Amino acid sequence: MTKAIVIGAGFGGLALAIRLQSAGIATTLVEARDKPGGRAYVWNDQGHIFDAGPTVITDPDALKELWALSGQDMARDVTLVPVSPFYRLIWPGGKVFDYVNEADRLEEQIARFNPDDLEGYRRFRAYSEEVYQEGYVKLGTVPFLKLGQMLRAAPALMRLEAYRSVHSKVASFIRDPYLRQAFSYHTLLVGGNPFATSSIYALIHALERRGGVWFAKGGTNRLVAGMVALFERLGGQVMLNAKVARIETEGSRATGVTLADRRRLDADMVASNGDVMHNYRDLLGHTSRGQGQARSLDRKRWSMSLFVLHFGLREMPQGLAHHTILFGPRYKELVNEIFKGPKLPDDFSLYLHSPSVTDPDMAPAGMSTHYVLAPVPHLGRAEIDWSKEGPAYADRILASLEERLIPNLRANLTTTRIFTPVDFQTELSAHHGSAFSVEPILTQSAWFRPHNRDKVIRNFYLVGAGTHPGAGIPGVVGSAKATAQVMLSDAMPGAGAA
Repeated sequence: MTKAIVIGAGFGGLALAIRLQSAGIATTLVEARDKPGGRAYVWNDQGHIFDAGPTVITDPDALKELWALSGQDMARDVTLVPVSPFYRLIWPGGKVFDYVNEADRLEEQIARFNPDDLEGYRRFRAYSEEVYQEGYVKLGTVPFLKLGQMLRAAPALMRLEAYRSVHSKVASFIRDPYLRQAFSYHTLLVGGNPFATSSIYALIHALERRGGVWFAKGGTNRLVAGMVALFERLGGQVMLNAKVARIETEGSRATGVTLADRRRLDADMVASNGDVMHNYRDLLGHTSRGQGQARSLDRKRWSMSLFVLHFGLREMPQGLAHHTILFGPRYKELVNEIFKGPKLPDDFSLYLHSPSVTDPDMAPAGMSTHYVLAPVPHLGRAEIDWSKEGPAYADRILASLEERLIPNLRANLTTTRIFTPVDFQTELSAHHGSAFSVEPILTQSAWFRPHNRDKVIRNFYLVGAGTHPGAGIPGVVGSAKATAQVMLSDAMPGAGAA
């Protein structure tokens, strides 16, 4: 039987391992940390359940497909609950926009901002649907291994003006500056600058409108646990506290991995859900291929990092939405400073996740659990002493939340925990502490992104945010489908459709 090793039990690694095991490949999932999940780690603190990473679940059908491969039902392991509004957007001065899926309610709010933008929004939605079909349905799970694939896709991408930024394209339909923010900020959720990321990413609007926005009861960690349960039922093996020190090779083939404790695991094929720079610089740094790819990756643009603050409250604030975006006083100028540095901006925009709104069991009775994040420059863009700046930044964020949204917040704190760009670097081996890997600009997308299969080490494969199609739960789950196609085709010609 063909044996595969998948490094890293994040969403991409889990989804790939499930696909391989479902197809009959004996798969071992090797995870460095004490729990699976990767960025979707979980902490339990004083009765609060803190999801560390992604909190927005879209395209649930892509997840259900993982269970369907073996004739199973995701509902056996995971309960998804719809979230509405998808997001509540709040600007300084008090303007509020509830980003909902009901067309009438959404358009009613657009009309309150600017009635003249109603028709423009409808044209934007039609455009979003078109790029969804071209960029997500047709290309989202296609492994771009040859330049010819990119050339064949080019006419459609040019027709859709993929060379324009998301914000530029939104602005061509919508005039109101607040609405332009409302329909362009989504790229930040996958590590992209709205003023630089290809307009193809406008497909996120159609993706959300089509499939909804969901929350896994018990937290994102329960989705991770459900995927692990499925994988193990299929016969897969999960190894925790098993840090990979290097990928072993012979000539142009990977032969297995050596762990930090010097154990050797042999395999016919190796895939990694790890940070793409870490894969080449560290795990393959003893090879000329690893050294060359690391130099190439170091020249690429990397997505911003995040400052994440988890906190518990001894009460449940009234009137909160599950997801809240608190815009700061600046938009374009702030985003540019986040992506370019050279220092921590003086102001911030925040994303607040309040899962207790949907699931009271995320906190002790009568209390609430929250996490707030601010996009910040990665470590290669700004030299910030986060050991000093982190606590002060957390205080500023809590003060802003108290002033704008949650009265008496600081008096009701039960616990806090911060996760900085340095933690992304040390805990997740993320290059520059980047939270989303290679920045999703047009010249770093599809064929221009690190490929799902290495072109030199022919049985080494990539999965996750650093390869095609990119970051976000749908992105990394899609990358698993693309990578599985290649791996199964290589292992069992004719079986690559799984």
